[in-house]
Amino acid sequence: MAVLDTNVVLDWLVFDDARSRSLGQCLVSGQLRWVATQPMIAELAEVLLRPLIAKHCPDPTATLARARKYCCLMPDPPGVDDPAPACADPDDQMFIDLAWSTAAAWLFSRDRALLELARPALARGIRITTPALWPGISDSAAETRA
Repeated sequence: MAVLDTNVVLDWLVFDDARSRSLGQCLVSGQLRWVATQPMIAELAEVLLRPLIAKHCPDPTATLARARKYCCLMPDPPGVDDPAPACADPDDQMFIDLAWSTAAAWLFSRDRALLELARPALARGIRITTPALWPGISDSAAETRA
């Protein structure tokens, strides 16, 4: 199970970034399950309409539909006794909160504020990394990482 921040989703679905292709292939094939909340999808929808992104994304409705096809919508994380570490960027807190509450194996981001949480997240079994540094899923490790 994995959480993807908005920029990673854009790299995969809009920009076809080579560093995100392996991750995208695993999500499309079902080897890895992407979880998201409605606020994450709403943020993606808003970002797809920004002029800089719109130049590269001629059909934001289709891109959003593709994102919905591959993500598993989860309820917003409830307040817990053991909260996720605080993210320096409050807009990114929702990503670590979801990873923390679902015990996701992975949180993919290129955002420094999230990447700085890698050490405390690893203690909970969550690996925070960029798609470029992700080792991918081998046949032998697919079950433990999904």
